[in-house]
Amino acid sequence: MNRGGGEIQPGAREYSEDTSFPATRAVSSMPEWYPELLASVTRQVSTGRSKAITAANRELLASYYAIGQDILDRQNLEGWGAKIIDRLAADLKSQFPGASGFSPRNLKYMRAFAETWPAEAIVQAPLAQLPWYHHLALIQKLDDPGTRLWYANASVEHGWSRNVLVHQIESRLHERSGQAVTNFSATMPPSDSDLAQQSLKDPYVFDFLALTDRRNERELEHQLIQHVEKFLLELGQGFAFVGEQVLLEINGEEFFADLLFYHLRLRCYVVIELKATRFEPGFLGQLGMYMAAVDDLLAHADDKPTIGLLLCKEKNNVVAEYALRGYKTPIGVAEWTDTVVKSLPEEFSASLPSIRELEAELSQDISE
Repeated sequence: MNRGGGEIQPGAREYSEDTSFPATRAVSSMPEWYPELLASVTRQVSTGRSKAITAANRELLASYYAIGQDILDRQNLEGWGAKIIDRLAADLKSQFPGASGFSPRNLKYMRAFAETWPAEAIVQAPLAQLPWYHHLALIQKLDDPGTRLWYANASVEHGWSRNVLVHQIESRLHERSGQAVTNFSATMPPSDSDLAQQSLKDPYVFDFLALTDRRNERELEHQLIQHVEKFLLELGQGFAFVGEQVLLEINGEEFFADLLFYHLRLRCYVVIELKATRFEPGFLGQLGMYMAAVDDLLAHADDKPTIGLLLCKEKNNVVAEYALRGYKTPIGVAEWTDTVVKSLPEEFSASLPSIRELEAELSQDISE
């Protein structure tokens, strides 16, 4: 019945005056301590999930290692061939129809896994924290145990995905980290100078560039900003992009710093100047002025002194070291290249699968 006197529309429901509806509890009726409870429970759920994933990964690695060790021991004892692994993969698939990861190729990876690391290393950080696919990349891409461990530590510390790990291996990051020519030890406290030194590389590899003119500094800068995510990946953890061609007004005159970053761990600005030519000592004067201006115009009172990084197409290390002696502010000099110039030995790299081949194999293992 329509008590309002109007006509009831087709499909509309009619309610009596004594019809009641449950009241919706207002958010404001929650106790004041409720947000604190919600935040605490949310942290517990997140922590629990993270621990469960970590524990599951640790158990998976232990299982794969034990399987690989069984295969390795039996093969060393009996000297049998690959047909045994093929039969083992087929029997495992028959006994565990819903299980995946036991293809012949993956069983061979497990054997290599057991052959690569001592048993005690697998249950300890960082190896126990790395997913299986990261371990495959370490096994496939590296031959030296010390270098493998270096990348394992770096991968855990920086939270690299497998693709990022492969990229860092292929660009030979371990040979470039901390290699820039600097005056940090003479201009910074020891606690800061060591971290700052390790934050720089030489050379920087910008293999994502497509330069039409390698002598054009503006084109270089433009492409680095176009690919800022890849640029930040190459710079390393801790760098936050602030701006390009940053205006610095000094007594009525305008100057422009090529690139400005802030380093979150060092707690200071980093001015990067790009040069598409060979290093010249005179470049340091311009960079030093930009650093002083950033300290006065942009830096907070709690920030540490600005660091300068000069990227040149090439340099003479001895000349750069002499040039830096006259500066009391922290500056690093490094080269940049748009190709990976220090590649793996040809006979070794030819035996390794490409990233695409490795991804295809991993996808096959998942589906089996």
